[in-house]
Amino acid sequence: MSVVESLLEARAAFERRDWVAAYEGLSAMSAAELAGQDFANLATAAALTGRRNDCIQALQRAYQLLHKSGDVLAAIRCACSLAQVLTKAGESAVAGGWIARANRLLDDLGGDVAERGYVQLLVMFRHIFAGEFPQAAVCASAVTDYGKRFSDPDLLAMGLCSQGRMAMYEGRVQEGIALLDEAMVGISTGEVSPLFAGRVYCTMIEGCQEVSDYGRVIEWTMALTNWCDDQPGLVVFTGQCAVHRGQIMRIRGAYREALREYAGAVDRYIAAGTEEAVGLAMAEKGEVLRILGKYKEAEQAYSAATAYGHDPQPGLALVWLASGQTRAAAAAVRRILEETQNPVHRSRALPASIEVLLAVGDMDAASAASAELDRIATAFGCTALLASANYTGGQVLLAKGEAGDATPRFRSAAHDWALLGCRYESARCAVALGRGLSKLGDTESAAAQWVQAREIFRELGATPAQREIDDLLVPSVPAGLTTREVEVLRLVAAGNSNADIATALFLSEKTVARHMSNIFGKIGVNTRTAAAKFAFDHRLA
Repeated sequence: MSVVESLLEARAAFERRDWVAAYEGLSAMSAAELAGQDFANLATAAALTGRRNDCIQALQRAYQLLHKSGDVLAAIRCACSLAQVLTKAGESAVAGGWIARANRLLDDLGGDVAERGYVQLLVMFRHIFAGEFPQAAVCASAVTDYGKRFSDPDLLAMGLCSQGRMAMYEGRVQEGIALLDEAMVGISTGEVSPLFAGRVYCTMIEGCQEVSDYGRVIEWTMALTNWCDDQPGLVVFTGQCAVHRGQIMRIRGAYREALREYAGAVDRYIAAGTEEAVGLAMAEKGEVLRILGKYKEAEQAYSAATAYGHDPQPGLALVWLASGQTRAAAAAVRRILEETQNPVHRSRALPASIEVLLAVGDMDAASAASAELDRIATAFGCTALLASANYTGGQVLLAKGEAGDATPRFRSAAHDWALLGCRYESARCAVALGRGLSKLGDTESAAAQWVQAREIFRELGATPAQREIDDLLVPSVPAGLTTREVEVLRLVAAGNSNADIATALFLSEKTVARHMSNIFGKIGVNTRTAAAKFAFDHRLA
């Protein structure tokens, strides 16, 4: 194959988004055979296949050739791309130099051009990283304006997406979501370039995740998965995609599958050279392990998240609470609520904070936090957040002794969680509803709620939640059966012999026989069949 044919084939691979073939074909050519745009394409292929250093070198060469050839606008775009890649690589000083160079070229050029929007985009990112959201919002609006005036799909999509996130942080969630939806129009029509499309996808999904808009999270995660699958060799964005898939699996209670996705995400982040993003995957892993009751492993995952610069709270506080470290848990959530100001991030912190505050008996702080979560949930209008507010609000009312007001909130929360397919959260509501019904004297209905929830927890592997229900059910059993006697009775009802029960509970057959005698005496029966009927009648089996 001739040099010209090889170059044409590499260019064709780039156009059909076969990034590995494009990278291999372009990088195999000698520098003298590539034009400035070829180096720019090589940089894109290198970035998308996780070759950051190659991307930087190709962008530098592209800038030199484009500037030398007089294509100043294309050179400015290369300078902006270099600044963004270098910033992510932690080389902020060098990145600042490229921003300055882009600005100098723009000043020399004069006039208003779309490339000024790319510089505004870089300034916006700097404000975001510094937590300066009002300034970032001004830049986002300018980026959108440049995108509209110059019909630039990349600027328009990034500007709208960024405006949406800023609006959400200011509490204008529905307006923000509408802007995010508008940003996705260019993605769905294929107008936005791959690097910008991936960024918009991830920004969109993360924004919806932050406000618990699970419907959009699921919809756009599936779209991102298909987008990634359609591009052979794509490495960048596949880590985020795996994390988002894991989040959906966690929402739906598929914990084992979620853990696999998080492990895959870590591998992809490392392959892409974006180790700084590993923290999110580890924090999500910690959340799943906490639900499963693997507290030591969860704490290790949260510790790893911290090492990568990701704050694992309030999940870690819930692990501390479950492990009996109540003082540490309370200190952590109070610190979070003190530090966190914007309503989006507070909405993420408040539910766990309320749980911890109730556990340590700080009723005033829990009540105030619950009232705030109610206000935020109403303003945001997202179903999952409304369900969370109803659940925690019901818990506060229950702690105050107002069971009659608490139970409707638990029912509403359970209904909304069920609609979203969140089995674990729905079952937690059933447990809380059972507590409320029990306080109102309706012990039979309470036991029915607990038995139903226990089965869900058993299927999900949520051991701590299942044990909580076991403890709740034992006191409700008449005749004063002990915890061990209830365990024996359940196995009897399942058709086990004394020998089977002895093996299952690590007891001698003589001890099992003594338990059986005590059970028969307490519940007033003299056959195993009657004992099994008692177990079923009292929802112990």
